[in-house]
Amino acid sequence: MTTTPSATRPGTIVVGVDGSPSASRALSWAIEQARRENRGITLVHGFSPTSLSWMSAPGLDRRVLVDALREDADAIVHDAACQVAETAPDIAVDRVVRVSDPREVLLELSQDAALVVVGSRGRGTMASLMLGSVGVAVTRHAKCPVVVMRPTHEGTVRHGVLVGVDGTERSTAPLDFAYAMASARGLPLTVVHCVWDQLAAPVTAYLLDDEPRDDDLAPQHLAVAESTAGLAEKYPDVHVTIRIARGFADEILARWSDRMDLVVVGAHHGSNLAEATGGSVAAGVVEHAHSPVAVVPLG
Repeated sequence: MTTTPSATRPGTIVVGVDGSPSASRALSWAIEQARRENRGITLVHGFSPTSLSWMSAPGLDRRVLVDALREDADAIVHDAACQVAETAPDIAVDRVVRVSDPREVLLELSQDAALVVVGSRGRGTMASLMLGSVGVAVTRHAKCPVVVMRPTHEGTVRHGVLVGVDGTERSTAPLDFAYAMASARGLPLTVVHCVWDQLAAPVTAYLLDDEPRDDDLAPQHLAVAESTAGLAEKYPDVHVTIRIARGFADEILARWSDRMDLVVVGAHHGSNLAEATGGSVAAGVVEHAHSPVAVVPLG
């Protein structure tokens, strides 16, 4: 294992670490992915003392406290590096520890990263790595896909990768990512297009059979099938099933996540309209899923 303190190289898998069990699970997942893709890992810990109200309490030496926080951060990253070394000693490891807002650090590194992986709940000053402001900012603004390690139901039989699409070119990025993940991990892929039916959806929010029985859903099925044609040739090893569902996309994907190894969704960046459409679906899935969730930027 090689390490580069406070530096990183392009194309690595960036992992937010904070010493919590959730972050440890995120790192384990990232190690497995790095092995399969032959990539390095960048371990990241950022802390911002200015966000701690007690830092200004009378009698406290701020410099001493910042040094103590840095020592704690170094120890966290060191332990994470040891976890990598014990599991996959051939993986190159970069370490980044900064006195900075964790959101800023992860977003900066996402510009050159292949992937960012974070846990769903942190510890200490990062009381919630995903459900708090850190994770929200990363999934909404990262320049690369972000995988969030949601709490899972242990012992559940899982059936591969699930990706939500809309049958248009906007689904190209999440589809490509989902195919790549399924191929790398030797998993089947389920491609889902959700159709909102105001009358039927509240009652029939479910995944339909591979070949839709309803004539009105045949065009959607055909559109999704056409969007996967090129990727099926690119990843001939991936077994693909197309499903059409009635209901809200975030509810459908979250509900079926408990039987999947990974759920993939796309998220628009950069506008209020984007946040109100694709962004809301991604946020809903991340908040309620029972499997890891990959959020792929759409622009």
